[in-house]
This record gives sequence, structure tokens and C-alpha cells, in this order.
Amino acid sequence: QVQLVESGGGLVQDGGSLRLSCAASGSRFSIGTMGWYRQAPGKQRERVATITSGGFTNYADSVKGRFAISRDNYKNTVYLQMNSLTPEDTAVYYCNARILPMTVQPNDFWGQGTQVTVSS
Repeated sequence: QVQLVESGGGLVQDGGSLRLSCAASGSRFSIGTMGWYRQAPGKQRERVATITSGGFTNYADSVKGRFAISRDNYKNTVYLQMNSLTPEDTAVYYCNARILPMTVQPNDFWGQGTQVTVSS
């Protein structure tokens, strides 16, 4: 199975920055779209940002202009640079990856999650 190992979470003050990393390994196929999702207590999991294998990105409106997703296809690693963090960003952040071709099953994999806590 594909394994996703996340790192970079932690405690940061209001206005601070963090950089999350997620490395994918164990796939017999190419890694397609990768992304970051988050879930705060009492809330549904939401998509934060995604990036395709070709480098096209999408962001949730709440993080546009503050977060930046990038990837290193050679290392099969996706990053999330988070700037101007606020307490509203506090959540468990999960890495997600899909494999190519899309017809391969299972196609969707998740990391274990990393806690991001922003104090005010």
C-alpha cells in the first residue's frame, strides 16, 4: 500500500508560519494529485489545497493568499507552506494522494494526520 508520512506540524503563535511535508512511498504506480485536508474539532474535514501531477493548484477560499502548496515529483513529496496563521487554522492536517491511472483501485490514500495548533 502507499504510505504517506507527514511532518512539520506543531504549535505556533497567531501570525506565525509552518511548513508541512508529506512523502509518499510504496506505490507501484505514479502519484497523481496530492493535497492537504484538515479537520477541526466538531467540524467536517475540508479540502485545503490540492496540486496535480502537472502542477495545477487549487485552494480553499479561506487560505488563498496565505498558504502555498507545492510538490517535488522526484521525491514524491508535497508541501504546504502556511503563513499568517490564525486560530481558525487549528486542525489536524491530513495528506492525501491519488495514483495514476485513475482506474487503479484503491486509488485514494491518506496520511495519519499532523496537529497544527495556532495560539492567540
